[in-house]
Amino acid sequence: MTHSIALIGAGAMGGAIGARLLATGARLTVFDLDPAKVAVLVDLGATTAPSAAAAVADAQAVILSLNAAHIVRAAVFGPEGVAEGAAKGTLIIDMSSIDPSATKALAAEAAARGLRWVDSPLSGGIPKAATGELTLMQGGDPEDVAKAQAVLAGVASNQTRMGGPGAGQTTKLINQVLCGLGFLAVAEATALAEAAGVDAMMIPKALQGGRADSAILQEYMPRMALRDYRRTGRIDNMVKDLNGAADLARLTQTSMPLTALCAEVHRMLTAAGLGGEDQAALMEYFKGPRKDLS
Repeated sequence: MTHSIALIGAGAMGGAIGARLLATGARLTVFDLDPAKVAVLVDLGATTAPSAAAAVADAQAVILSLNAAHIVRAAVFGPEGVAEGAAKGTLIIDMSSIDPSATKALAAEAAARGLRWVDSPLSGGIPKAATGELTLMQGGDPEDVAKAQAVLAGVASNQTRMGGPGAGQTTKLINQVLCGLGFLAVAEATALAEAAGVDAMMIPKALQGGRADSAILQEYMPRMALRDYRRTGRIDNMVKDLNGAADLARLTQTSMPLTALCAEVHRMLTAAGLGGEDQAALMEYFKGPRKDLS
């Protein structure tokens, strides 16, 4: 089934989602404040719009890919926003990673205006978006989530409804705790291997299938060993998500000492000017030079 979709936000992640939707046959209308980002998708077959309100006028579903709750609110409920142009009953799918409490408030306001809301944050990043293998964790009414899953079938291989509004965002925070700790653990292990004179490039193969194996180990230890910092994510975005996890921990009175340490390392690197770098740049926290194993 061909879907008519509006995409609000064509940054690195939104652009990857948009490209995949076009590749799988969707009719896509795009709005972003940066014309250069929109132009990339227009070259792939998308249509541009002068505002979010104009982008959603004929859309069956609206996908948001934005960086923070206040930006989502402005894009949807601000002047020339989604709410001004969307027909009653339009489905809004928020693929941003934002605070669960903010999501609940946004969903309630959307419902009051006759709009449907599903929070659908993602895991897998740009590489998995390109192959249609994103993992999506979703919150919302069961019927709305089912419709969102149909719209997103071309970009995701794993979609799970976790509960009502905000449940997807809560699950994303849990995902980010696991990922943040995983990235830091792999960076630390890479530094130890190098200091001890073991070829870190060989460790993922040596540990494959064992209890220490993981997707992060397989993808990131070779990149960290090579100091390959090509960006598929950002350290400062992880700071945002780990801060969100800390807020949730305070709200639920949950002790999270390892996550607190992980967040502090990410904040240190951000303060040092590395916030825009990929997670592989966590190696910069471990300053020793690479061993020459030749």
